[in-house]
Amino acid sequence: MNRTDRLYALVEELRAVSPRPRSARWLAGRFEVSARTIERDIAALQAAGVPIWAEPGRTGGYVVDRARTLPPVNLTPGEAVAMALALHRLGGTPFAAAAGAALRKLVAVMPAADVAEAHRLAGRVHLIGDGPVMPVPAAVADAVAAGRVLRLTYADRAGADSVRDVEPLGYLGNARHWYLLAWCRLRDGLRCFRTDRISSVRPLAEAVTRELHPGDLDIPHERVRPLSLV
Repeated sequence: MNRTDRLYALVEELRAVSPRPRSARWLAGRFEVSARTIERDIAALQAAGVPIWAEPGRTGGYVVDRARTLPPVNLTPGEAVAMALALHRLGGTPFAAAAGAALRKLVAVMPAADVAEAHRLAGRVHLIGDGPVMPVPAAVADAVAAGRVLRLTYADRAGADSVRDVEPLGYLGNARHWYLLAWCRLRDGLRCFRTDRISSVRPLAEAVTRELHPGDLDIPHERVRPLSLV
C-alpha cells in the first residue's frame, strides 16, 4: 500500500472505531509499517486539518472526531478533478485556503482507488496562468478519462477541415482556450487541438496506450502549472 492510500485508510480505520482509540503500534501492525511511520502519517493528517488527537495512558492511542469528519463520499474521480479546477480559480482570494482545505477533506474520505484515478486525471491537466473559462464539448471533456482513440473533424486556422485519429493524453488551458493534448496519427506526433475547432468527435474501440510525460510539452516548465488535488 502506498502512502496516499494508507493515509485515507488510516482515517477510515479511526472513524470505524471512534470514539475508541487505536495505538500507533496496533496501526503499524494493521498497515505493516513501523510505529514511527504511523506517527508521521498522523502528523501529516493533523496538518491537513483532519481532527485526530492522541489520548494518553496504557489504553490510549489516536482518536478521530466522527462528528467533524465525513464517511466515504461517492465523488467520482472526474468530479474531484472538476472541483480542483473550480477551486483553482479562487487563488488570490480570501477564500483560497479554506477552499483548499475543503477539497482535501473530501479527497481524504474518497475510496482509495478513486483517489488514485483522480490524481491520475489531475496530472493530465496543465494550466498556463489561471486557465480559460470557455466550455469544452462533452465528448472531448470525457476523452482522456475514457482512454479511447478518437476520430476528430478538426478545422485549421483557415477553417479547412481534416479528419484525424488521435490518442487523447491530457488537457492544456491558457487564458483564452482549452486544448486537447493528443498524439496525432496523421502527423505522427504530439499536437494541441483547440477544442472550439473540433466540430465532431467519434470514440473508436481502440484503447490509448501512450502516456504524456512532462518533457513532452514544448513549453517552459515555469509557465505551466499542473492541476493538483492538494
